[in-house]
Formats: sequence, C-alpha cells, structure tokens
Amino acid sequence: MILEDFYKVSNTSLAGDDAITTLKVNKDHEIYKGHFPGRPVTPGVVLMQLFKEEAERIFDKKLQLVRAENVKFTAVFDPTHDAALILESNLTETGEFIKLKGVAKNKDGIVLKISSLYKTC
Repeated sequence: MILEDFYKVSNTSLAGDDAITTLKVNKDHEIYKGHFPGRPVTPGVVLMQLFKEEAERIFDKKLQLVRAENVKFTAVFDPTHDAALILESNLTETGEFIKLKGVAKNKDGIVLKISSLYKTC
C-alpha cells in the first residue's frame, strides 16, 4: 500500500466484475496537515490512487496506470465530516490489462467518477 496509514479496508464485496469496497480514512494522516489545515481536503490524485490499490488487492497484482479518462471530481471528500469512503468498481481483465470504471462516494453523494486502464507489472 503506497498510502501507508491513510486508510483501512472495512469491507470488500465481489460479484462478477463488480466490487464494492468500504474504506475508513484516517483523518489525522500527514496528507491533511498541508491540504488544508483546519479544512482537510483529500487530493484528487490520492482518490485516484485508491482505485489502483483496490484493483491491486482484488487481482493480487502490481499495476501501473496506463490511462485515466473521464475523471470527474464532483465534491470534496473531508474525512472529518465522514471518514467512510465507498469505492464502487467494475473491473475487467483482458490479458495484461485491467480496465476500471469506478465511483467514489460518501454519505453525501459522489466524490469522483473515473475510467482507467492499468497494465500488470
């Protein structure tokens, strides 16, 4: 896990190509000391990394991002307001590639929508 101590996986459920993972985000993580003091905001690149790490866990493979498309940040994820983050993913593996379509959300709604392609390392 690249984001050491940033989150813990609370639950993952798999059904075919679909995965739902609930994470508990550490509101006291170092990232939030500079982003931003008094008003923690999870950086967009960190949210994107969470999907990569989810796919690595599910497939038990190291992955490298090849392409990210249709990345839409729709709301701020503030872990002091709600530390639970839900990643809903559709994951398909074709040869050495894994395609992901995902949505990250909390109790207030969608935070990120992403379509990405990873290559196994």
